[in-house]
Amino acid sequence: MSGFGDEPPADLIIEAIDGELYGPKQPKVILFDIGGVCVVSPFQAILDYELSLNIPPGWINYSISRSAPNGFWQRLERGEIPMDVAFFKGFNDDLHKQSHWEAFYKREKAKSPRLEDVIPPLPKLDGEWLFNEMMAASMKHDPWMFPALEKLKASNKYILAALSNTVIFPAGHKLHQPDFFSGPLKGLFDVFVSSAHVGLRKPDPKMYQLATKKLDEFAKSNANSPRNRHLGWENGVKASDILFLDDIGENLKAAKREGFQTLKVNLGRAYEAVEELEKITGMDLEGDHPKIAVKPKFNRAKSSKI
Repeated sequence: MSGFGDEPPADLIIEAIDGELYGPKQPKVILFDIGGVCVVSPFQAILDYELSLNIPPGWINYSISRSAPNGFWQRLERGEIPMDVAFFKGFNDDLHKQSHWEAFYKREKAKSPRLEDVIPPLPKLDGEWLFNEMMAASMKHDPWMFPALEKLKASNKYILAALSNTVIFPAGHKLHQPDFFSGPLKGLFDVFVSSAHVGLRKPDPKMYQLATKKLDEFAKSNANSPRNRHLGWENGVKASDILFLDDIGENLKAAKREGFQTLKVNLGRAYEAVEELEKITGMDLEGDHPKIAVKPKFNRAKSSKI
């Protein structure tokens, strides 16, 4: 056993420096959600819509989450049903459940006594219009995270991957992609796990386990390439090697239970997560977009009232 005054081994010194500068452990994998992380959040469109109708913010997300696990939204994201007329009718019905509205309003009333004591009528929403607004908004690259992704890719230091709840747009839809996994954003990822293609969605633990398995396979099969020879990929990937970024707390909690490191991306403020990534990686990842939070924007064109 070493004496008190003996110098520690060099590898322990390096590990201690890494821990002090970059946190407990450098990840092998940086794993990204897509919507609300790499592209503009669809939740921004939801918030704008709620404000335009004078609905307490959070109702639509509450309604969608309460329809889990077998609501039309969840089934579409697992690839179990097509995006067709039947989906839009079912999704719209899921947004108009009186019992969910009453439970939500009572919850909000407990937090905000200024709300009326009498529960207002169930809001009338246009589910198809809202869905298409959400999807169109989330086609735009996030102005803070996308430049960071490009710099991480160019560094060749990490496995870059995506773990996303997705939908498949049918042929003829304006957002249809013949090759789902191609494009300026998706092409940056070494591994892309899409819910609609694997039949699972976050926060199902099996989704994270599948991602870990695919990342482990990728690392081992690419360990001897010139790019990766000195990155330890020959030992594969385990859950604790993965840093996961998401904008939904429930998804992050599930990832943490599986052993992932996690990083929250706040709505309209992805630059905060980029700053944290800089601390973790020791890299300059900022683009030149100003760090100004995205504010809700709305009009009264969709004039339904509660």
